[in-house]
Amino acid sequence: MNTGDAAFHFNGLTPELIMNAIESLGIYPESGLLPLNSYENRVYQFRCDRQQRYVVKFYRPERWSDAQILEEHAFAFELQAAEIPLAAPLKIDGSSLHYYEGYRFTLFPSVGGRSFEVDNLTQLEAVGQFIGRMHQYAKDSRFKARLSLSPQTYGTTGLVEIAACPLIPAKLRQPILDEAQALLQQVDDIWKQQTPSRMRLHGDLHPGNILWTPDGPGFVDLDDACNGPAVQDLWMMLSGDRNQQQLQLEVLLDAYNEFSDFHPGELKLIECLRSLRLLHYNGWLSRRWQDPAFPRHFPWFATEDYWQQQLQVLREQQQQLQQPPLSLVPY
Repeated sequence: MNTGDAAFHFNGLTPELIMNAIESLGIYPESGLLPLNSYENRVYQFRCDRQQRYVVKFYRPERWSDAQILEEHAFAFELQAAEIPLAAPLKIDGSSLHYYEGYRFTLFPSVGGRSFEVDNLTQLEAVGQFIGRMHQYAKDSRFKARLSLSPQTYGTTGLVEIAACPLIPAKLRQPILDEAQALLQQVDDIWKQQTPSRMRLHGDLHPGNILWTPDGPGFVDLDDACNGPAVQDLWMMLSGDRNQQQLQLEVLLDAYNEFSDFHPGELKLIECLRSLRLLHYNGWLSRRWQDPAFPRHFPWFATEDYWQQQLQVLREQQQQLQQPPLSLVPY
């Protein structure tokens, strides 16, 4: 990954430019721009002069190609047409991806709602049903331009970026790289033993990307949509100790299986996917460190304490991979 997609491209994204870009579509903001929680892109909420609320998203330059962004949009439109509650971009003059002064951006309707409560089993059941519906629809085709989730695309790439990180203290660098490599090897060995499904996924379906609305769950942010195993869109719903996760899993999959068949063998991939997310996350922070927003919001990434903690986490995750996976039948 070159530094061209890092941070400095956003330096020119001034409030005036953002307003002019929105107005170029014939939409005129009346309120100010409220920044929303996004580090990879730049996302703002506003109200227009017709009292409608929108969200505008400016894509990080050079991260995705136009083809990858438009494939994400097409997926969102398909899900929306299938009455799956996902926030899809707006088409204006027939287009969902727009250009202004070298930036690419998209408008969304603003979706209201409160936080999804993972420990609320009624809400979890509803989320499982809608993920099942999404996968029932999405499983029959694959993305052509977007990534496929694998130990190579997430793990190897993350490891390379960690190795290039100048923030790791010298005395911890080799131990961290050794433990990260050992973890990735374990993941690769387990992955090769499985034959997981391959389908179009939301890709980053953590609880923060689910809103609870008066009509039930609503999914947002397909920015990391990818091909991969079905369990990738499920495992981040699980939290707490093993017994709590076991109960959550049963509720989630009972609801999911009403619409799409889950392959129990994929449960062996949960800790693999957690490991890949760990490597991917640290690699992402390293890759984006030139963006001024990252040192400001993640100052602990540059501390010895953080890397000492990560060394322990890498070791613990290797041990976790050796434990029996969660089961559809309680222990």
